[in-house]
Amino acid sequence: MRCEPLSPSLSFHFPLRLVLQGLFVLAGLLVVNGLGSPCTLGQDWNQWQGPQRNGRWETTGTLDKFAASGPNYVWRQKISNGYSGPAVAGGKVVVLDYVRSDGDDTPNPGTRGELKGKERVQCLSAVDGKVLWTREYDCAYSISYPNGPRATPVIDGDRVYTLGAEGNLVCWELASGKIVWEKSLKVEYKLENAPHWGFAAHPLIDGDTLYCIVGGEGSVAVAFDKSSGKELWRSLSAPVQGYCPPTMVTANGYRTLLIWHSKAINGLNPETGELYWSFDLEPAYEMPIIAPIQSGNLVLATALQGTSLLIELGDKPTQAKEIWRGKGIHSDHNPPLIVDGHIYGVSERGQLRCCELETGNELWESLATANNGRPVNSGTGFMVLGDGKYFMFIETGELVIARLSPTGCEELDRAKILEPTSRTGSRKVVWSHPAFAGTRMYVRNDQEIVCVELGAK
Repeated sequence: MRCEPLSPSLSFHFPLRLVLQGLFVLAGLLVVNGLGSPCTLGQDWNQWQGPQRNGRWETTGTLDKFAASGPNYVWRQKISNGYSGPAVAGGKVVVLDYVRSDGDDTPNPGTRGELKGKERVQCLSAVDGKVLWTREYDCAYSISYPNGPRATPVIDGDRVYTLGAEGNLVCWELASGKIVWEKSLKVEYKLENAPHWGFAAHPLIDGDTLYCIVGGEGSVAVAFDKSSGKELWRSLSAPVQGYCPPTMVTANGYRTLLIWHSKAINGLNPETGELYWSFDLEPAYEMPIIAPIQSGNLVLATALQGTSLLIELGDKPTQAKEIWRGKGIHSDHNPPLIVDGHIYGVSERGQLRCCELETGNELWESLATANNGRPVNSGTGFMVLGDGKYFMFIETGELVIARLSPTGCEELDRAKILEPTSRTGSRKVVWSHPAFAGTRMYVRNDQEIVCVELGAK
C-alpha cells in the first residue's frame, strides 16, 4: 500500500543523550508470552523516547505485517487516566496515572479544570503485566486537559523518578516503591499555579544530575543532585516556563543543555546554568513542547503554527547561528525524526511529512497518519525508527508500520491496538507515547496498558 503524497504546496496552519544507556537483559533471559511464542527481552526503554531520547528502537526481527487475527497481545493490565507514557527497564514497567475521586464529569479541556483525586505510580512486571507495587498521593488538579500526568518516568539504575502534572517530583526505589526523596516544585519555587497545561516536561538525568523545567523568577531550568534532590543551580526567567523537556546535546567536543521556554530557545552550560546563547522563538499559546532534535552540529526546534528554527552550533560553546526558521514540520507534541539529512514526522494537522533538513523545504505530504484520513487540530502520531522501519502510533489507537524515504511512504500494514479514550474537542484520542523494548511495544490509554509482541514469527 502506498501513502500517496499530497501536493507539496498543500499545508495547514491551525491553532490548536546521551542521557542514559539502556540496560540490557543478557542472552539467556528467555520468557514465553501468553500465546506461547518466545520473546527475548532486549534493550530497555527506560525513559521518554528511549535510552538516548531520540526515538530509535534498537531491535531486529520485527514483523512487517500483522497476523490475520490481529495484534499479538502478551498481556493487559487495568489503568486509569493519563497521558504519561510507560518506562521499561530491568524487567519492570513503570507508569503514572490519575484516579478520580469526584465523579466522572470531565471539565472543558480548554480551561483549567478543578478535579480531586490521587496521582498513582504503578510498577508492573514487563513479562506478564502483574502489579509489583503501587504508590499514590493526594493531588487536586487545576490545569487544562486535566486527564492525568504528562511526563514519562525516568528509570535510572535502582531508582525511578516521576513528575506529576501539579509538580510533585519524587525519587522512588525501583524494587520496593519506597520514597527516597520528594518535593513539590510549586511550593519550593513559590509558584502560584502549575503551568496552564500542567507540568509536562520529561525530566532529564545526565550523570549525577537531574534537570527539570520548573518556573518562577530565575528558575525556569533547575539542576538537582539525583541522589538527594539538593538543588545545584537554577537559571533563566520567562513569563511561562513551557512544556519542552531539557535536552543535552554534544557537538564539536562540548556539551550544551538546551532549554526552550515560551519566549526563546537557550543554550546553557550544563554544569553551572550559565547562558551560552539564546534565540527568540515564541510558539503559539506559549506551548514549546517538543524537545530540540540534534543532527551532527545542527539542532532543530519545532512547534505548531509554523514555529520552527534550525540552529548550527559553532566551534565554541558560545557560538551558534540561525540557518532557517518557519519551515519544515510543525508538530504539536509528537517529535519528528531526522534521518540521513531529512525530517520525517506528523505535522500539526496529522499529516505525515518529509522535508529537507538543510533547507526546511517540503518534499512530500500524506494523510496516511491523519485521524481517519482527515486533517484535524493537533493531529498526533508518535514515530519510532526501528529495524529499518517506521512504527507510528497514531491518535486513533492504530500502529502504522511503514518505510519512509525522500520519495514517499510505503505503508506495510496497520492494526488497531487501543481504543481512543481521551477527549479533545469533538473527537477521542490516544495521546501517549509507547515504549519499545526487545521486540515488544508497551502502550496505554485511560483504561488499560497493553504489551504487544511485534517480533516476526
